[in-house]
Amino acid sequence: MTGHRTARLSAFLALPAALTLAAAAPALANEGHGGHQEAAAAKGSQAYQIDLEQLNDSGASGTAMLSLDGTKLTVKIEASGLVPGQPHAQHIHGSTDGHDFHCPDASADKNGDGITTTAEGLPAYGDINISLTTKGDTSKDSGLAVDRMPAADKDGKVSYERTLTVSQDVVDHIKDLHVVQHGIDPNGNDKYDFGKGKSELDPKLPQEATAPADCGMVKGAAVGSMPSGGVETGSGGTQGIESPGLLAGGGAALLAAAGLLAVNRRNHQRTAEARTDRH
Repeated sequence: MTGHRTARLSAFLALPAALTLAAAAPALANEGHGGHQEAAAAKGSQAYQIDLEQLNDSGASGTAMLSLDGTKLTVKIEASGLVPGQPHAQHIHGSTDGHDFHCPDASADKNGDGITTTAEGLPAYGDINISLTTKGDTSKDSGLAVDRMPAADKDGKVSYERTLTVSQDVVDHIKDLHVVQHGIDPNGNDKYDFGKGKSELDPKLPQEATAPADCGMVKGAAVGSMPSGGVETGSGGTQGIESPGLLAGGGAALLAAAGLLAVNRRNHQRTAEARTDRH
């Protein structure tokens, strides 16, 4: 009698444990899934938005999106109000060693001629860090490579996108950097001329070609919050992937419990038969 009760007790104790394991398996799988998601988010891209605002009454404005994935930097710029059909030098300016640079205001025009030149704006927005060319070199040396800078269309719009490999310093200080586009048209004749004199950067170029047209500071933007058509910054997820090992473990526990119940039933049957034979 005691053996019979012990067998039944063992069976009932084993079943809840097995059911608990099976029920916990999906939860543990989801927990692991969530951990994968958090890890993916931590390793995913970082996206930043820059609102470009006019300098020198240029009428230029736009939006730049910077997306970092490791040391891969994707830059996308949509700007309008620029000089139609003309190349527009553009750069990422600023410091990667802690200096505080920013977009200049009207006070940067030191000689009062109504134009903030590149040289006058430099103390405010800092030196060139990256030249946003359409191809080839992107170092400071290509700052005036107008043949490799994007040109505005007939409506004065520039659409630019390029992925670059940058230094870890740029990655670490991306929020300290900003974008500047150059090229203005003070007399409104839809071309660069020498009406405002020669560029102090290169006397072969007119001042209009190198003077800053707009500038924007980096602002933090959550990944995935970019407007439609922006740079893709999504990181990989693990949705829909379950843990086969955990599920298999839960299934094995259920099978073990079922086997134990079957053994106990057979033992109970044999005990009953033995008692019948004795009587």
